[in-house]
Amino acid sequence: MASSFADAVRRLVQSERQPTSTAGILGSMTRLSVIAGLGVALIAIPAASFVAVTANQVSNDIIELPLELEDLPNPQTTVVLANNGKRLAYFYQENRQDIPLEKIAPVTQEALLAIEDSRFYDHGPLDLQGTLRALVNNASAGQTQGGSTITQQLVKLTLVSQATTKAQRRAAVEKSTARKIRELKLAIKYEETHSKKEILERYLNLAYFGDGAWGINSAAFHYFSRSPDKLNTRQAATLAGLVKNPDEFNPVAFPEKALQRRNTVLAVMARDGLITQEKAEEIQASPLGLKVTKYPNGCVESVASFSCDYIRRYLLTDKALGATVEDRRQAIERGGLTIKSNIDLSMQKAANKAVSSTVAPKDKALGMMAMVEPGTGKVRGVAQSRPMGRNVKKGESFINFTVPRKFGDSGGFSAGSTFKMFTVAAALDQGISVGQTFNSPPRLTMPPGSYTDCQGGGTAKWDVKNSTTSGNKNMYTGLSESVNTYFALLEKKAGLCNVVRMAEAMGITVPFDPKTGVTDQVGPFTLGVTSVSPLEMAAAYATPASGGLYCKPQPVNEIIDRNGEVLKKYKPDCKRVLSKGVAAQINDILRIVQERGYGFQNGTGLRIPSAAKTGTAQDNQAVSYAGYTPELSTFSMIAGVKKNGGPKTLAGVTINGRLLNFASVGGSSLAGPMWKKAMGTIQDQLSPVNFGSPAESRPTVRARKPADTSNDEDEDDEG
Repeated sequence: MASSFADAVRRLVQSERQPTSTAGILGSMTRLSVIAGLGVALIAIPAASFVAVTANQVSNDIIELPLELEDLPNPQTTVVLANNGKRLAYFYQENRQDIPLEKIAPVTQEALLAIEDSRFYDHGPLDLQGTLRALVNNASAGQTQGGSTITQQLVKLTLVSQATTKAQRRAAVEKSTARKIRELKLAIKYEETHSKKEILERYLNLAYFGDGAWGINSAAFHYFSRSPDKLNTRQAATLAGLVKNPDEFNPVAFPEKALQRRNTVLAVMARDGLITQEKAEEIQASPLGLKVTKYPNGCVESVASFSCDYIRRYLLTDKALGATVEDRRQAIERGGLTIKSNIDLSMQKAANKAVSSTVAPKDKALGMMAMVEPGTGKVRGVAQSRPMGRNVKKGESFINFTVPRKFGDSGGFSAGSTFKMFTVAAALDQGISVGQTFNSPPRLTMPPGSYTDCQGGGTAKWDVKNSTTSGNKNMYTGLSESVNTYFALLEKKAGLCNVVRMAEAMGITVPFDPKTGVTDQVGPFTLGVTSVSPLEMAAAYATPASGGLYCKPQPVNEIIDRNGEVLKKYKPDCKRVLSKGVAAQINDILRIVQERGYGFQNGTGLRIPSAAKTGTAQDNQAVSYAGYTPELSTFSMIAGVKKNGGPKTLAGVTINGRLLNFASVGGSSLAGPMWKKAMGTIQDQLSPVNFGSPAESRPTVRARKPADTSNDEDEDDEG
């Protein structure tokens, strides 16, 4: 039966002329499909279950199939760049970068056509001789032999690429006569509107070459670390041999199989006169010569891993990339975008080194740092001591502790007395003089109703005590010495709601829901009861640094689409929160912390003008250092954490081999030196510009012993 069927097909092939019109092709295919379909069915299906495939049925199938192949853009790789243009990361579902045919070496095109479709430029959308030859061999020998043209293969690749469901993907690769006829019909239509070179170009860009390399450009750079126009015969033959079965012939995983396949391609090229037999044999005797370059997908291997993840999460909220989160994800992973970020690699590396050298990944503590440019909100980098990854035993995590919850899934930490800056800002905004003096005793009880929240409700009793100095204090001494009882009184005079609103104006989210009893609008607000991220605090302190402008943090500068057009240009999102005079006054007060006897005593002083505020959370659960210059605001934090991620006191915790006792846990003594490690390096690339002059000069202050700075706040600092 098989022999007579094969003979019949051969006679029909010999009698067929190569058709050029759609009608002619369909006519030939109808005749061929009748014989091929009936013959295969008779061979493969037992008589008891035989179902005839008639010419009428085949024709109806053809008529009912889609008439055109949608010419959609191929999925492309998105690249994220630092502010100097250097790569931070790639995002992709398929690592691909389309290129024009003229940028693909001719030898690569020749090698591909030799092994896949040697008569590509001679036949129409299908090669009748090749197709029937495959049918004959399949029917008579039970083996699979490819007979599809490049155009037919392109149809299949396109249908798979554009499939949006598993069912569509299965249908695109289903082994059936109906699927084959569908591809043929689509190929016929496609060649009516596309030239051979256009088809070959799209094929080379769409095909999968194994090991995560989609398209010839990605494959050339991945396997040989060179552009497609620089490929030689050996490399071209290797790549051409992969498309038939990119997983089986993967040269990284199965070099011997890849070598055999390459040599087969070379033999075919010699047979077709594309290269000499001598050259083919010479190359066949040589190794593959791989020079693999990896293109890691995502942020894990990035030098700015958590900055990268913050960028990704930030983009997923931007409607410029699509109406829904899924639309935006598809744009990022398939759109071939160029994301120009605001991340400064030198600052990022300084932050990385500072946190990793202070806190080890497996310590029961977290080292965190965020950097924001005053006046623009540009995020220059975020870093943390726990590397990105899934290996919990190594201290790895995918939680980004440096950014707000919606961008990193962390609930934040108490920032301690760094919140006192908001109280000073509110007081100055209310017209209260920096000379405002209070007798600030070591302990103080604020009776119920001493403060009023933003809905007019009274607050509970608050017992507050100092951990630094006591006595008569003004804003300069009260803030620089972080005197708790002074701020309990200043907050009352300025108005709790005014202080809360000031913090909110600088980007801090303050929980307040009287109905459920969840509220941070309480007396101890000035000591930092609200949980925040380092990034939020860096942006907040950038407000006085900029002269009074609060700018929302922006990790991205510009998005370029796959065609090189600007999709979105980010402009600073700023508003004036403080007058220049109030900002200058705050800066002048906080400069004291960085001056001799304060910052220089603790090793945090810089060679350029700077200001800072320290913070220690309740029960020593976290310590902070909010330091800045006119050009960069950097927030440094170290927080104790339990295995479940809950807060834990730092006292008794070992960080990077150093056991912390109660006296060593302080903002200036612990978080401050980590801040200095980064800023001490960065200061050389910052301008030595000064802060603006304050309206009020410093009141006469009593000298303070340097020893007072060893632990600027203790367990009674509630934030």
